[in-house]
Amino acid sequence: MARPTKRTTLREVAEATGLSTAAVSYALRGTHVSKETEERVRRAAAELGYEADPIARALASGRTSMVGVLAGDLQDLWQQQLMAAIGRELLAGDRYALIVDAGGDPDRELALAKQLRDQRVDALLVSPVNPSAESWAAIADALPVVAVGDSLSRARTAGQVIFDNRAGIDTVLEYLHGLGHRRVTVLTPTRPSTPDRPADVYVGEAADRLGLEAELVPCPQELGEATAVARRVLAGPRAATAVFCFSDSLAYGVYAAAAEAALEVGRDVSVVGFDDHPVSRVLTPPLTTVDWGLSEIAAEAARLTVAAIEGKRVRRKRVLCAPRMSERGSAVGV
Repeated sequence: MARPTKRTTLREVAEATGLSTAAVSYALRGTHVSKETEERVRRAAAELGYEADPIARALASGRTSMVGVLAGDLQDLWQQQLMAAIGRELLAGDRYALIVDAGGDPDRELALAKQLRDQRVDALLVSPVNPSAESWAAIADALPVVAVGDSLSRARTAGQVIFDNRAGIDTVLEYLHGLGHRRVTVLTPTRPSTPDRPADVYVGEAADRLGLEAELVPCPQELGEATAVARRVLAGPRAATAVFCFSDSLAYGVYAAAAEAALEVGRDVSVVGFDDHPVSRVLTPPLTTVDWGLSEIAAEAARLTVAAIEGKRVRRKRVLCAPRMSERGSAVGV
């Protein structure tokens, strides 16, 4: 049986270059040495096949280069896209995303957050299912935490990239009200255990102001389950004339249920989403939805996370993302 290939050590690179191990270490990190020395060391390291030992590096620096990225629910296609974009942004800064999925469960979310903390990730980036949980305070005291979507109201976070949900909800409900809709069903991924999520609260406030009858209906992100919920909503005795979905993934369930019932989206029922996922543009009819600027969200979240890890001060620790309505063919007047 062949023995594992022996890892080239830092000392061997030092011997090959005639430098101390400290000087070689500095050169490989690009600090405290001349450019000529840095290039000489890097050439020698490449010729010897030297690779930094991540465990040794973590012990020496106190950092792992790993960032815990905690998704609220990866059944949501837009969240999949967002987490992938965040991972790419972190990788561009030589950080590696350890992406885990809370599956929409607030208890699982906190358990995973604590596990990532105990695994010594350098920071935690979270799209929270339960942003008001008390446990976030202790987690944020133990490591830098950056929130995406909703702010962690009880924690001192290192940064926040927040969606202006109040403006987004106002935009959608005012739009539907202007089309003549007075009864709107709102599909939300919120579970009964977290009834105070900001977006859900804003629906009630906006509906009261506009004189709308808005019913919040919990709905899972998975397509089959979302379709089952939408099927019940569309078949109700007082079915709403419009369905507002808190993610485009939920809207896809409404499209599927409408097709089963021989209802035409954009004629028999109006549907509005809340993400502008690429799939939404190729539906029939294309989905009217809200775009939050995914690329900017990922870049800002990574920027705040890396700055917190490196102890850098930033001018803007709180970034508010404005909604942009993409009006297509899925919502019509009544």
